[in-house]
Amino acid sequence: MSEHLLTRRTTARGGLAGAGGAFWDALDDAERAALRGAARPRRYQSRTPLCYQGDDSDHLIIIESGWAKVTSSSEDGHEVVLAVRGPGELVCESAVLGGRERSATVAALGPVRALVVPAARFTGFLDAHPGVWMLVSGTFVHRLDDAGRRLQAHASAHGAQRLAILLADLAERSARLVPPDASGGVVIGPPLSQEELGSWMDSSRETVARALGTLRGEGLVRTGRRKITVVDAEGLRAFARGHG
Repeated sequence: MSEHLLTRRTTARGGLAGAGGAFWDALDDAERAALRGAARPRRYQSRTPLCYQGDDSDHLIIIESGWAKVTSSSEDGHEVVLAVRGPGELVCESAVLGGRERSATVAALGPVRALVVPAARFTGFLDAHPGVWMLVSGTFVHRLDDAGRRLQAHASAHGAQRLAILLADLAERSARLVPPDASGGVVIGPPLSQEELGSWMDSSRETVARALGTLRGEGLVRTGRRKITVVDAEGLRAFARGHG
């Protein structure tokens, strides 16, 4: 599958899964109805796992509302945040489509409403709607690209700049779901703690606290308990590029 074909396919449908859009948003009405008919709705409370690393369960999940974090644990129990997933996104899918044990745990960051789809029903849905395979492939490609950008950021950026890269991406995703507040600021949707942000950017909580202080001092963000508001999105992106 070429990037050109993927873009042409998803642009014609009004969205690009995995490149700023979400899988669910890129489906048409008939596809959504068919997939909803194959799924079981479920709600997850905050901090409840949606799937477990090492599990061989045979379902995938589409988040309808709420946010979840993707983590991996080492043999000594050390947990690393790998990604955050939000409304419209596929989670717990790689083991189902790849035929292997789950490589990560996905846990709700707050209340999550979701559609749980058994593997056999999802593959049956894809057989009936073969064009959706491109959207699934696009999701995988985008996530690989994200992982590559994260490694590059770890090698080339430090402290506040590394945090700015994460927050700029989260602000862009959050702004598609909730309009800016009265002051024009974008509230970051996922309620991540400083520890979780530190794990995601491979830094300590103390480094995150200092980085947030720097970004506040630059007038780029406001902070509260598990709440970060981006008040200057353009400035934050410039800072993330090293132009701040």
